Amino acid sequence: MAELAATCPACDRVGLDGFHTQTKVPANSCLLLGTRQEATEFPTGELELGFCPDCGFITNTRFDPGLAEYSERYEETQAFSDRFVSFARSLARDWVDRYDLAGKEVLEVGCGKGEFLVMMAEAGIGHGVGIDPGVHPERIDTPAGDRIEWIADFYSDAFAHLEADAIVCRHTLEHIGPVGDFMRMIRRNIGDRLDTIVLFELPDTQRVLDEVAFWDVYYEHCSYFNAGSLARLFEHTGFEVLNLSYAYDDQYLILEARPLPSHEVAHTWSDDDMEALRRGVEHFRSGYRATMSAWTDRLATLSRDDGTAVIWGAGSKGVAFLSAVGTNVAAAVDINPHKRGMFMAGTGHRIVAPRDLPDLEPDLVIAMNPIYLGEIRSDLDKLGIDATLEAV
Repeated sequence: MAELAATCPACDRVGLDGFHTQTKVPANSCLLLGTRQEATEFPTGELELGFCPDCGFITNTRFDPGLAEYSERYEETQAFSDRFVSFARSLARDWVDRYDLAGKEVLEVGCGKGEFLVMMAEAGIGHGVGIDPGVHPERIDTPAGDRIEWIADFYSDAFAHLEADAIVCRHTLEHIGPVGDFMRMIRRNIGDRLDTIVLFELPDTQRVLDEVAFWDVYYEHCSYFNAGSLARLFEHTGFEVLNLSYAYDDQYLILEARPLPSHEVAHTWSDDDMEALRRGVEHFRSGYRATMSAWTDRLATLSRDDGTAVIWGAGSKGVAFLSAVGTNVAAAVDINPHKRGMFMAGTGHRIVAPRDLPDLEPDLVIAMNPIYLGEIRSDLDKLGIDATLEAV
């Protein structure tokens, strides 16, 4: 691994171990792009992943926040999946019950389309505020939505006046480069309200490294955590970690914390995970080319045999996968109706609905997430499509 002259945004260490580079990576993966030309000409950036040998944090040292667009055309929601909705509802009820949030105030930073905050309202919170530049309040169609205020913006010190009994942040921290500054801002804005509960959810990077899941490495995700590096970040920025667990088939990390008094610093999380993390980094570095080539060869062979392949999942994983190996893929399938007829950033693959598949007659359907195999197989059976289905 090459030593990078970069500073760790999580612990401020100078010098990171570089282990993975990519060029011409689509700068956004979830934007709704209306033409193939717009998609193929979409701006690109570079990846240079650096590993911090002190705290375990991984960051894209070449990340340019000016290339990122989070706006009303950012379409990241997974709420059209019954499996995902069931998981999210269960998590919302669990947090409301365990942290006694019934009738109380919740602030969600990076609320996306707002579905989770609505679920918390349905589970009993009294009032919520959701902040996200891509929020679409017009999609909220439930009486519980009347108890929620929506702010189309990025969270910043400008919202320090928003007091809450709980701060929720799901699948947002991995999109933020200066993670230490961000967490210090949240701690600063909480002030002396030490009974505030902080609830985070984000992807687990240890799995990505161990599986050489290159489709889970993309430009928007400039920050990568395993359980240990996430806990150490929170302790470094003024929080006590109350609970840290895995969820969603161990794909996600769930962290629950509380702010410490300003003069206290927690040092309870061990570094026992660091050796496994180092092995994972080396495994990803050494296995990336072979894993990518295996998929490239598989798709090329299918194409030579006049077979047709599609991917199922037109989000970030799909963009990363197609950008690497997608020459012999006919289309991207997605159940989100807002994506139908749009095009994938970088490669320009057309996004189709499941009902469009009979026209394509696919021989191979590649699920971008194995957790959805059951849902996908059910949809394929209903359409009478007898294709091979497998996950990345």
